[in-house]
Amino acid sequence: MARFPSGVTIVTTADGDGRWWGFTATSFCSVSMDPPLVLVCLSRSARCHPVFECATHWLVHVIDPADAGLALRFASKGADKFADAGFTVDDRGLPALDRACVRLDCTTHARHPGGDHTILVGEVERAHLRPATPAVYYRRDFRSLA
Repeated sequence: MARFPSGVTIVTTADGDGRWWGFTATSFCSVSMDPPLVLVCLSRSARCHPVFECATHWLVHVIDPADAGLALRFASKGADKFADAGFTVDDRGLPALDRACVRLDCTTHARHPGGDHTILVGEVERAHLRPATPAVYYRRDFRSLA
């Protein structure tokens, strides 16, 4: 799969106590236009998995190549993922990265088992776009589109 280029996203939510959670997902795609659905895949071993199992709302951020280091931080375990990362609180209390190329505000539509991952399907309620070029992950490295 390393030879298949993919976009790079950071997915975020907040738990019932308002604590922020997030992960990096390169397994992200459009599912449907009507209704507008997207999916991301989350490892069942991720510390944030139990939170996303219960989350009703989450954000998908398509990142800029300049945020490759942030994507690596969100892919790691034990890091303080949100420290000095530039996230703000959206109107639902979720961590939003305003400098993302694209931000999709999602409501959970479905969850499906997928081997050692859970497939999270979200209905897109709002899309926030910036005129920026997204990062691409290919052969275990971040790339820029020419």
